[in-house]
Formats: sequence, C-alpha cells, structure tokens
Amino acid sequence: MTEEQKRKLDAHNETMKKRSERRKKKFLAAFKESLGIVSYACEAAGVSRQTYRNWVNSDEEFKRQAEDIEENAIDMAESKLLQAIHDDNITAIIFYLKTKGKKRGYVEQVDNNMTINPFEKLMRELPDEDDE
Repeated sequence: MTEEQKRKLDAHNETMKKRSERRKKKFLAAFKESLGIVSYACEAAGVSRQTYRNWVNSDEEFKRQAEDIEENAIDMAESKLLQAIHDDNITAIIFYLKTKGKKRGYVEQVDNNMTINPFEKLMRELPDEDDE
C-alpha cells in the first residue's frame, strides 16, 4: 500500500468514526426523549436494533450513557408513582405495597385448592364417548 492509499484509508476511517459518533449522539438524544424505548430511538436515529446492540457491546462509554438514560427513566417513573401515592391513589398504593412491601406480607397468594361444583364433578365422572 502506498503512502497516498494509506492516507486516504486513514481519512476514510476518521470520517466513518465521526459519522458513527454523530449517529450515537442522535440515538442517545432520541433514547432520552423516549424514556429508554429502544425501538423508538432506533427509528428516530435511523439505526437498526443490531447497530444499537453492536454499539452497546463494543463501546463502554455508549453503554454507560444508555444505562444512565434507562435509570433516569425509572427514577422519573418512581417519582410519578410516589406522587400518585401522596395523592391517595389507591391503585398506586396497592402496587407499591405489592412490590416494596413483600417482606411485610403484602403479596398475593394463589389458592390452588379448587372446589368443583356437583355438576362439574358429575361431568368429569362420565366416560368419554371413545371409552364406550
């Protein structure tokens, strides 16, 4: 490879790197706007999910920034939940207790002991047509 070819290749690689950084910034802005919804951010930034996954797997700084955006979205949702609790929203209160109050017994239990009504019991005891 000649010096001229090497120079052109280096210039091309630098251009591609800058383009990739611009696309990452655009993605992260859309990711923040969408509160961490990957499909929305990919569409808004014009990148595929695979490109997003490649960036996460190959660029630690990009991955950290994406994770920060996801954590901020969860923080915002939690603050809205707490506001709803302060506003005496019973659904929010129940949800909070079911998720955060498990150790105090705020859990739903499923009763697997089913009772069968007499008609259903009779129907179960009848032989199938194939059994005759």
